[in-house]
Amino acid sequence: MPADAKKIAQFCDLMTNNKAIKDFPGAENGLQHKGRAQVRKVGCAVDAGAKVFEMAAKRGIDFLIVHHGMRWPTVSPLREVRKLRVDTLKRTGLSLYSSHLPLDAHPVIGNNALIAADLGLRVVDWFVDFEGLPIACICQGIPRATLARRLKQSYPATYQAIEFGSARPKKIAILSGSGRSALDHLRAHGCDTLITGELREEHFNEAHEQGWNLYPCGHYATETWGVKALAAAVSAEFGVPWEFVATGNPL
Repeated sequence: MPADAKKIAQFCDLMTNNKAIKDFPGAENGLQHKGRAQVRKVGCAVDAGAKVFEMAAKRGIDFLIVHHGMRWPTVSPLREVRKLRVDTLKRTGLSLYSSHLPLDAHPVIGNNALIAADLGLRVVDWFVDFEGLPIACICQGIPRATLARRLKQSYPATYQAIEFGSARPKKIAILSGSGRSALDHLRAHGCDTLITGELREEHFNEAHEQGWNLYPCGHYATETWGVKALAAAVSAEFGVPWEFVATGNPL
C-alpha cells in the first residue's frame, strides 16, 4: 500500500534530527524536491544527480534519499546543473530528500557508527566537532593486520593503506568521506589510526612523520551506509520496499 511522501520526509527529519543540526553551506538537508504525493518504493543513493534520478525512476522509485543533495557548488555552471537536475526530477516525479552531516554523526544509523559495526569495532568516544556536533568516532583498537584484512573485505575495490603507525593501535578513528579534518585531532585523543574515505597527497609524508596508519577507502564507498540504513528504517515504518541505487563511483 502506498505511503504519504510528506509523512516519510517528516519521519526522516525525526530519525536524523535534520532540522536541529547545522551543516556546510550547500547541504540544505531535508526535502529538496516534492514529487508524487504517494510513494510505492523508496530508494537511496550517495549523490544527487540527473543520471541518478533517471536510474531511480527506472527502478520504480518515488522517494529518493541521498547523502549529498543537489545544491552543492559544482564545477560546471551552477545554474545549468540545477536546471538539469530540477527538470529531471519534475519529469520523473521523484521526491528528493537529503541528509549530510546528520547521517555522518548519527550514533545508530550514521556512516561512522555503521562502518565501526561492520568492522566489529566498539565505539568509545566521538570527536571532530562541527558547530558543536561531534561527527567522527573513536573505537577500541585491534591489531593492524586484523583491521587491514577486514577493510579489504568491506572495500575490495577502494581499499588503500598507509601504515606508519602502531602495529597494535590502542584506538582507531573513523570519519567517512573527506577525513582530513580528523588528522589535527588524532594526537590529542591518543590515536594514530584513521579510517576515512579520501585524503590529500601530502598526507602520505605527514603520516610518515607523525607515525600514522591511514586507510582511505573511498569517499563514495564509505558513505553508502547511512542512506541505506535510513531507507531501511523508512521501509520498516511505512511498509514500502526500498533499493540502493549504485553508481559505481570509484572516488
